[in-house]
Amino acid sequence: MEQGQFEKRLEMLDQRLDNIDSVVTALVERIMKQPVTIEVACPKCGNVVQIMLTSSVKSSSKG
Repeated sequence: MEQGQFEKRLEMLDQRLDNIDSVVTALVERIMKQPVTIEVACPKCGNVVQIMLTSSVKSSSKG
């Protein structure tokens, strides 16, 4: 593989990782503010499983 191709692929990978990081960060921020429900259908039986993600944050004051 040429040096230029390697650098281009490395840059593309870096951009993809940045995009994944942005999506995960946005999801975590949303979870911190309100519950998120994910629904997954079982491929074998078709039953729907609901997963709710919530967070509880304790605020602390210093001083």
